Amino acid sequence: MSKIAKFPLKTPGVILALVLGLAASGPAFAQEVRQITVTGQGIVHAVPDMATLSLGVEHQHRDASQAMAQSSAAMGAMLKRLAAFGIEPRDVQTGQVSLSPIYTHRNNSQPRIEGYRAVQSVNVRVRDLDSLGQVMGAVLQDGANRFSGLRFGVQDPAPLQDQARQAAVAEALRKAKLYAEAASVELGDILSISETAVQNVAPMMRMAADMAEAVPIAEGELNLTQSVRVVIKLD
Repeated sequence: MSKIAKFPLKTPGVILALVLGLAASGPAFAQEVRQITVTGQGIVHAVPDMATLSLGVEHQHRDASQAMAQSSAAMGAMLKRLAAFGIEPRDVQTGQVSLSPIYTHRNNSQPRIEGYRAVQSVNVRVRDLDSLGQVMGAVLQDGANRFSGLRFGVQDPAPLQDQARQAAVAEALRKAKLYAEAASVELGDILSISETAVQNVAPMMRMAADMAEAVPIAEGELNLTQSVRVVIKLD
């Protein structure tokens, strides 16, 4: 007659095996949370109150030192003119200083250096937009012969960005409510809110200056756009 081995149930290995067995054979208690994901976009319109100019000077000469000296003299005159308009040193930053050879190719011969090109540029913030056209006209007269761009902005964008964020969340919640009513479900708690970077664009333009010896400038209207993604639980 064979003997049946008996094991005490308090043995840790037996208890663990029983727990794993129940977990494998029993019904799944975890249920997936029903949720809805919506996106919202908020747009705030603002008139810019500052501009950033990217401009500079370029000079060529057979002698490298002369090329750099000429560009430095023109840049010095530009900086003095900017200071005369009340532009502070903190709003003027050097963007580029370069000196490069100019090559020539004649009769399929080896390229030879015939001179040098010196380039200097600055980025200038103009906080008084009423003087922007005059500033540009003045620096052109002082020798600026390179212009890389002009962009508008606001000096304190934080409040406008917050308005765009609030509008984006409100738009997302409006859409979520609309979808919930259409699907005959109830909205629950907000599970998450994520955002993308604020974008500033100026699609609308208007003339801001048209004076003698000044450059006509269209300062336009900035649109600050914020997008958010909202995940909401469904009850």
